[in-house]
Amino acid sequence: MNSKRKYRTAIFYKDYFESFFIKQSERVKAKIIWTIELIEELERVPEIFLKHIESTEGLYEIRIKLGNDIFRIFCFFDHGKLIILANGFQKKTQKTPKKEIERALKIKEEYENENK
Repeated sequence: MNSKRKYRTAIFYKDYFESFFIKQSERVKAKIIWTIELIEELERVPEIFLKHIESTEGLYEIRIKLGNDIFRIFCFFDHGKLIILANGFQKKTQKTPKKEIERALKIKEEYENENK
């Protein structure tokens, strides 16, 4: 039997990610799911899929590209193995918008305060 080993598990915190996800097309949803599963199953995840956001403490972005559309989903680790998915958005510019990063950091702080 070929059961896939998971190095980390994606956990959705509240409905931040879900409210972004449900608005996407079926193709985008499928690509998001594929990318999250890849991140769960790869021991070393390439930066094209998961990248630390500079000048933040422990905030990462899951990077999804479908055709010309680019999406980002913020996440962070809890106890090394868990990915907690926070807000997501469609990227329209080169740089990740500061307000999106700030929002993700607020969600991360909220999670940490609840899970002390």
